[in-house]
Amino acid sequence: MSEHEVQREVSELQAKSATAARIFDLRRIIGGLFVLYGIIVTIAGINPSDSSLDKSEGININLWTGLGMLILGIFFLLWLKLKPVTPVEVETPEE
Repeated sequence: MSEHEVQREVSELQAKSATAARIFDLRRIIGGLFVLYGIIVTIAGINPSDSSLDKSEGININLWTGLGMLILGIFFLLWLKLKPVTPVEVETPEE
């Protein structure tokens, strides 16, 4: 293998590594799940039943919990957007 081929292969692996780091960032996973569950719980809280309101002493727990989950999920996704993962620079050994 020539030096040029090795450099090309190293740069391809670095690009794949940076892509994998962005895809599997925990902020994306946690934020996405909180937004998804927040939507589901908020929808459940829009029309509460009388029995669920009686259990929670008149407070619409599903609505408030769903909105809180939505806010937290959006926070995580905004954090990811504003401060993305920086790829780790790998130094190549020189001969």
